[in-house]
Amino acid sequence: MGNSAYLLGYDIGSSSIKATLLDAAGGAVVASAASPGNEMPIIARQAGWAEQDPAMWWENVRAATAQIRRTAGIDLRDVCAIGIAYQMHGLVIVDKNHQVLRPAIIWCDSRAVPYGEKAFAGIGTERCLKSLLNSPGNFTASKLAWVKENEPAVFAKIDKMMLPGDYIALKLGGAIATTPSGLSEGILWDFKEQGLAGFVLDYFGFSRDIVPAVLPAFGTQGEVTRQAAEELGLKALTPIAYRGGDQPNNALSLNVLNPGEIAATAGTSGVVYGVVDSPRCDALARVNTFVHVNYSPENPRYGILLCCNGTGILNSWLRRAFFSEGGQTLSYPAMNALAAQAPVGAAGLMVLPYGNGAERTLENRNIGASVHGLEFNRHTRAHVLRAAQEGIVFALAYGLDIMRTMGVAVRTIRAGESNMFLSPLFRSVFAAVTNVPVELYNTDGAQGAARGAGIGAGIYKNFKEAFAGLKTTGTVGPDRSLAGAYKDEYQKWVTLLKRNLSQGVPNA
Repeated sequence: MGNSAYLLGYDIGSSSIKATLLDAAGGAVVASAASPGNEMPIIARQAGWAEQDPAMWWENVRAATAQIRRTAGIDLRDVCAIGIAYQMHGLVIVDKNHQVLRPAIIWCDSRAVPYGEKAFAGIGTERCLKSLLNSPGNFTASKLAWVKENEPAVFAKIDKMMLPGDYIALKLGGAIATTPSGLSEGILWDFKEQGLAGFVLDYFGFSRDIVPAVLPAFGTQGEVTRQAAEELGLKALTPIAYRGGDQPNNALSLNVLNPGEIAATAGTSGVVYGVVDSPRCDALARVNTFVHVNYSPENPRYGILLCCNGTGILNSWLRRAFFSEGGQTLSYPAMNALAAQAPVGAAGLMVLPYGNGAERTLENRNIGASVHGLEFNRHTRAHVLRAAQEGIVFALAYGLDIMRTMGVAVRTIRAGESNMFLSPLFRSVFAAVTNVPVELYNTDGAQGAARGAGIGAGIYKNFKEAFAGLKTTGTVGPDRSLAGAYKDEYQKWVTLLKRNLSQGVPNA
């Protein structure tokens, strides 16, 4: 491996497209970029809906790649492999000419919940939990069922269904494929048979032809076409050697690959992801089990994922709504410092952060976000900001408690030093409430995708070599006095949540 070999990773998020260029030899970051500068828009034509135009993702892949080229000042034809991470659970549908038929229905869209609930009952809860380890819920297959019933003319034109990462791989390589991990996140993987869940397709009335070819997460999944090479400044035939959904990929980026290892992230949504070696499920499908990116029949690895949709998006909403004046917007570090001025428990102010669609940990209920205990003569903007960060932590801890009942051992949590984990307050509260040390790393999803490409292309002999350059930036241990103070605050929050749930909020 020469000094001029590079790895390129893309992270296709719902807020932005991130790209990272790594020096393959040492694993050091050469350049990174994100596009656009502001968050990408989400189309919400009705309450609970969330769509994006896949063409917008590709435009920003091009823009981020151009930024990399300018920043690095190198010839991107020296890139020897490409990896793709992407927002999970979305639905992209194309015709025989690979033309997108409608905007993508993305992860935080709630419209498919009734279709998943009906399928859960129709297929049978026992079979779903034994074979799928999940309810069909609000995942990709259920989203396609919504299209079939509500847009039959569009459905009739479908040649293939895809996940967002599959679409970007198509734009790069000209061919449509998916992975076992991808099928599992769409609830189309039969864990008992270790293959496509044909009985789910049969229940919904989908042809097997609608499902792309299935390839391993690591390995050559296509080669960059001449057209894509010209658009991006890459070399034609560069291998696309890895793809993974954003949360399995976040775990990969943190070298979380084996049982007992836990990853966390707190971007637009917040996730805790634990690896196990045997299939497990939650009877109420409040957390979900997927095929991990390093799964094989000989070495099975499963990722148990808890998700809170309303995490960083709550913080960004507060920033837009209350901290932007006269064209000036308060920075996130300044917001974090302001939040830290309020006391533990925010003087009785509590926030339920569920304002971004149906929440899995709440059995697919959409209760919305809400603020409780507000006193006009007592509370300031600092109290609101602290209550928001505490509410996000409490929501993640609530899901982590469910994971623990499934036998997931939680001894240490690894997190990238990004998004909400950039807040000293957030990470100290997170460690205190969960009572678990948090190891921080200077990595992200695009770096993980780049390292995954190196593994898939055979540039790295093994995972140990791939992650030789990954270093921790520090550990935040649970402060005993803080943990004691938050024990009561967390219980008050759980009582508030259960009171709200008992008021009969329906499933989305």
